[in-house]
Amino acid sequence: MLEIRDLTFHYKNQPLFDNVSMYLNSGEFAFLIGKSGAGKSTLLQLIYLNLFPQSGSIILGNYETSLVKKRDIPLIRRKIGIVFQDFKLLNDRNVYENLSFVLEVTNHSKNEIKKKVNDVLMEVGLSNKRLNYPNELSGGEMQRIAIARAILNNPMIILADEPTGNLDPETSYEILELLLKINKKGTAVLFATHDYDLVRKHPTARIFKITDKKIIKGYLKKSD
Repeated sequence: MLEIRDLTFHYKNQPLFDNVSMYLNSGEFAFLIGKSGAGKSTLLQLIYLNLFPQSGSIILGNYETSLVKKRDIPLIRRKIGIVFQDFKLLNDRNVYENLSFVLEVTNHSKNEIKKKVNDVLMEVGLSNKRLNYPNELSGGEMQRIAIARAILNNPMIILADEPTGNLDPETSYEILELLLKINKKGTAVLFATHDYDLVRKHPTARIFKITDKKIIKGYLKKSD
C-alpha cells in the first residue's frame, strides 16, 4: 500500500535520507521512531507530497511520486489523513465547522457533511462537543477532533506526526488506543513518535527507526 523505494532527500547540502527503502502493508499499524531532527516529520511530508525526493520514489496505492502530475496531488492527499502535534484547528470555528470545512472544499452536499461529521464525532467520542470552540477543549479533546478530521474522507492511511507530543502520559495512551481502534477497521497508521514508553505499550507493531540517514526495521533497547 505504501512503498518507499531507494529514496534520497537533502536540504540544500545537508543530506537527510540516503537511498532508503521501506514499506507498509494495507491496514498495518507501525511506529516511526528516531531522535529529534532525524527526519520523522520530513519523511511524513514526503509521503504527503509536500516535499519531493531528489531521487527514488514513493508509491501510495496506484500513485508514484516520480510520475505524479501536479493536478493529481489534491486527489492523492484525500487518501491520506494527517494528525499533527499542534492540532492545527481553526480557532475562529467551532468543532462542527472545523470538520465540515474539510468536506465543503470537496463539494459534499449539506446532508452528506452533516452525516459524515456526526459519524466521526461519534467515532472519537466527542459528539457532545460539536458546538464548542478549540479554546474550550482540553489538549486530548483537540487531538481527538484532529483525528476525526483525518478520517473524514475514509483515508487509506493516517500519518500521525508526534500526535501525543503535547499531551500527558494518560491522555497520550488514550490517543494511541483511539488510533489503534481506527486501525482495526482497516485504515493503515504510521505513528511518528519519540515517546518510547508509548511504543512499548503496543509491542506487536512494526517499528521503523531512522538512524544515520537510513530507515531500518527498528527495535527498542532496554536503555532507550
